[in-house]
Amino acid sequence: MRYTILMHYSEETGESIGEETIAAGREAFAAYTAALEQAGVLIGAEVLAPSELTTTLRMVDGELRVQDGPFADTKEQLGGTVVIDVPDLDAAIEWARQAPPIHWGAVEVRPGATHTVEGVWTPNR
Repeated sequence: MRYTILMHYSEETGESIGEETIAAGREAFAAYTAALEQAGVLIGAEVLAPSELTTTLRMVDGELRVQDGPFADTKEQLGGTVVIDVPDLDAAIEWARQAPPIHWGAVEVRPGATHTVEGVWTPNR
């Protein structure tokens, strides 16, 4: 079953937390990705650009509203996603537990809804 691991954390720079911390984070992500690949569960991964580059769209009273910036006013932003194919939620949680942002943010696990059944998006099993 496909799950998406969504990683939320504060957007930091080398100036705000130090280049050593940034380098350690990059190494942790590289090791995590390598472990996912070696286990044969990695479908894809995406590191997102800073939230200041986000454009959010909404329909308000039938009119399209386009807003610069992220959809939520929060310190943590969605920083990236990893899509995995594992047997069940317990396996997905185990992989999410190993995601580096668990130490400095929040990690969300969400089943992938890849098809519809009677018009309702349904997780791929």
